[in-house]
Amino acid sequence: MALAIRPSGTWDDDARAGIVLACALTLATSALALLITVAPSVRRAMGPWWLAPPLILGVVAAVRWALVD
Repeated sequence: MALAIRPSGTWDDDARAGIVLACALTLATSALALLITVAPSVRRAMGPWWLAPPLILGVVAAVRWALVD
């Protein structure tokens, strides 16, 4: 959602709030996923490459949040 929402102009505060909310929820979900995948039992079962998706999503959300005008 954070990547799909585009403000119509400088006056579109609702779209900016939606972007910030989507980014915050993505960061929270990514942090939770990282905490789950860091657990030793999960790492043994799934491997270390499972850390990549939450990290990538978190970085994309943080960059989008930082670039909201």
